[in-house]
Amino acid sequence: MGDDGDALTRQNADLLAAYGEHLAHQRALSAHTVRAYLGDLTALLLHLQRLGRANLDATTIRDVRSWLANQQTRGASRATLQRRAAAARVFCAWAYESGRSANNPASALRSPKSVRTLPPTLDRRDADAMLGQAAERARESGGAVGLRDVAILEVLYASGVRVSELCGLDLGDIDTDRGTVRVLGKGSKERTVPIGSPALRAVASWLSTGRPKLVVAGSDAAVFLGERGARIDPRVVRRMVHRSLRLVEGAPDLGPHGLRHAMATHLLEGGADLRSVQEMLGHASLATTQIYTHVTSERIQAAFEQAHPRA
Repeated sequence: MGDDGDALTRQNADLLAAYGEHLAHQRALSAHTVRAYLGDLTALLLHLQRLGRANLDATTIRDVRSWLANQQTRGASRATLQRRAAAARVFCAWAYESGRSANNPASALRSPKSVRTLPPTLDRRDADAMLGQAAERARESGGAVGLRDVAILEVLYASGVRVSELCGLDLGDIDTDRGTVRVLGKGSKERTVPIGSPALRAVASWLSTGRPKLVVAGSDAAVFLGERGARIDPRVVRRMVHRSLRLVEGAPDLGPHGLRHAMATHLLEGGADLRSVQEMLGHASLATTQIYTHVTSERIQAAFEQAHPRA
């Protein structure tokens, strides 16, 4: 459904359903990513229908550009426009190459250049304060949830795993002897990430003392559980991370992805090479990881200007 109550034609709805199957099974994208793509493309097809374009055969590149222009006038950011342009381009190419359309109206479409902003991150003192305060709250409460939250914060900051990867961890994914966790990342790609002694201790405490208090018949092998014993939901983790950082005076308001940024930044500041950080984060392209070199360069410049007498 669109904002004004209009709906996709049966032909367009079937086309999107087939594309969703392609994304999920051929490209092995996550359900969240598939929903995001289909949401963008639903908006595109509704826009084309309002222009009188019954299908992609009758669509021109000017029609697709008018959709992006409409998004821009509604306040869409440059990054959002870039994502939607890419979604339209890949979708139209798929429809044409699979014989579902006689026309590829987006073949010459170019994405607007995005201004890459530096991701906010924690400094090391804020990270230490966040973890220290969480551990203190766990000691005071003596409850299972406190132990779980400490273990989650430690693993997120130590490993840089995505929140979906953390929630998907099973007991067999933790190798205490090697000090690593095995995660299933984007595109069903598996990687092994070191997590360090503090995180291992926090996980061990949770597994031995906290998890048994929450485990139920349906818990299966999930490492981290919600209060009712099911595998923990990413939304619960996000709320907990935001809450933990709000208790640290002066810390930015970040979620789990902010801890991922912090891990990468602190590794590079400590001398880790970019290729190793790429492997740990599970980035397909080194260019994605390189943004963290800009973060560290900016922080070094700020420290120089603040401290050097001849800055």
